[in-house]
Amino acid sequence: MLAAVHALIVSFLVIAGAAFFFIGTLGLLRFPDFYTRVHAVTKCDALGAGLVLLGLAIWSGPDGEGVRIMALIALLLLSSPTAGHALARAAFRTGLQPWTREDGDESD
Repeated sequence: MLAAVHALIVSFLVIAGAAFFFIGTLGLLRFPDFYTRVHAVTKCDALGAGLVLLGLAIWSGPDGEGVRIMALIALLLLSSPTAGHALARAAFRTGLQPWTREDGDESD
């Protein structure tokens, strides 16, 4: 019984992580400009990878491998938003203007 609950929790975390990866990919394909695309990718992919890695850490247990995966999660959650911010800041400093409603052809 305990093994089934353990497997269910791990499965839920991995599937939820994959769903966030999918949502981030949709944001990358659907959003109108660089800034919103970077936002979607960095937030959703960091959360998706964090959930998948958390599932793997729970699956592997509290031994050395699980601890290393937890350290990797911490590194991922620190580096992904930082990299997204650095990309957006570099784009803004080079003159890339954010999208506005007047730029697009979408109506209200």
